Amino acid sequence: MSTVVETAVAPVTFTEGALKELRKLRDQQEIGNDLGLRVGVEGGGCSGMNYILGFDQKKEGDQEFIIDGIKVYMHKAHGLYLAGMEINFQDGLNARGFTFNNPNAASTCGCGTSFSV
Repeated sequence: MSTVVETAVAPVTFTEGALKELRKLRDQQEIGNDLGLRVGVEGGGCSGMNYILGFDQKKEGDQEFIIDGIKVYMHKAHGLYLAGMEINFQDGLNARGFTFNNPNAASTCGCGTSFSV
């Protein structure tokens, strides 16, 4: 008897620049295989919701995705707010850091880390 494993399609994507920076951070901080990259949202910020992006343990209610070799955790309820979002990394004179291009956001704040739906 064979077991069928269903692979879900990740609701978010990462640019090549973001993937490069995430790998660099994972290696510099010596992040082990027991941690994955948490992508999510939380209440707060000047527009109502903040993005979550950081390495974390898998929690109850999380979905797990493998995106270009990086283990990603996202709580099932957050997919509604993040579906179709692209995460990028900017390293320029005006700004340095991760940016979030979210098609579900009705408005965003000037810093780009807070949004409303």
